[in-house]
Amino acid sequence: MADRPEIDFEGLPGAGEAARMDRLKSWFVQEVLPLEAVLIQYLSRGGRSKADVEDLRQELYSRVCAAARNEIPHPARPFVFTIARNLLIDRVRHEQVVPFDTVENLEDLNVAIDEPAPDRVVIARQELRRLQLSLDRLPERFRTAIVLRKVDGLSVREIAQRTGVAEKTVEKHLTEGMRALAHILYRDAFDLGRPS
Repeated sequence: MADRPEIDFEGLPGAGEAARMDRLKSWFVQEVLPLEAVLIQYLSRGGRSKADVEDLRQELYSRVCAAARNEIPHPARPFVFTIARNLLIDRVRHEQVVPFDTVENLEDLNVAIDEPAPDRVVIARQELRRLQLSLDRLPERFRTAIVLRKVDGLSVREIAQRTGVAEKTVEKHLTEGMRALAHILYRDAFDLGRPS
């Protein structure tokens, strides 16, 4: 088994009562330290060096003691392994961060840019033009309800207040308007695919 770490129980913030500290020390020795061999195996996964595992173990013990300071958890094993898992997650997150000052030019990172390809831009613009033309063919009350709901994101109640009609009427305009819009869009697409 590895060397027993020196845990400074007295240095924990808020630790004042000697009896509480004695219970914490006793719990740690009886419940946590027997898990050390399994914990070292758990912390060693992923090919970490022995020094990294020792650092992780020490940090784990510090977090366990700090978390158990107010109330000693029972059972100890799931508590300790949950803290170990969270510690590993924190470590992975920390290792993935690239400080901005280390990279003078972001293009040096060779990061893929989330810009669509030119053909996608053209297709998207064509679809938007087709949608706008289809919306223009709808009656005004349907078009207004659809634009306020789908583009502006207003609720049915807000549309009713803005247009001065009942909420049920707005719902009817939305339903009939979407049905008419789908008919225009898909009928035109069907007609385009049909030989003349």
